[in-house]
Amino acid sequence: MSSGFRKLIVVALIIGVTAAGYQFMIKPANAHLTQSKARVQAKLAKLAEFEQATIAAEDLTKQLGQLEDAIRFFESRLPPSNEIHKVLEQVTLIAQKQGLHAKSIRTLEVKDNSGYVEQPLKMELQGNFRAFYCFLLELERLQRITKIRELRLDKKADAAGLIAAEFIVSIFFQNQKS
Repeated sequence: MSSGFRKLIVVALIIGVTAAGYQFMIKPANAHLTQSKARVQAKLAKLAEFEQATIAAEDLTKQLGQLEDAIRFFESRLPPSNEIHKVLEQVTLIAQKQGLHAKSIRTLEVKDNSGYVEQPLKMELQGNFRAFYCFLLELERLQRITKIRELRLDKKADAAGLIAAEFIVSIFFQNQKS
């Protein structure tokens, strides 16, 4: 064998070993590396999603705390239902203090809601319009939650500035069941 032919065989073997090494070692390693990178990217995406969920959960926790504070505030303004007579007394005292004549005060059917009780009162008052307006302002300043509905004012024909007011005032109380 000539030395040129030997060199050609050695070069052919080196190229063959290189091609076989690439085909059987480097190509599978590259495929495995690509799969590993894809798994890492998927895990990073999932981690980012979890971080966003954590931030949202923290925000929801903060909002829940704010809602609980608001509930405590409104519950503090709702007297227990066994104090209904005290609030009724306050309302009638305010009317008397303003010089209004209470023609009638009737309790209507209690509305029992979840968390609170609404006690509507149908009131008929007579007196000076300015006194009635001051009555409404003082009623609004009460530390309790109240609501006026179905307000009807009638002007008295025989005297200037005198009115007859008919309205329903609702007073809210804590529900003892909750």
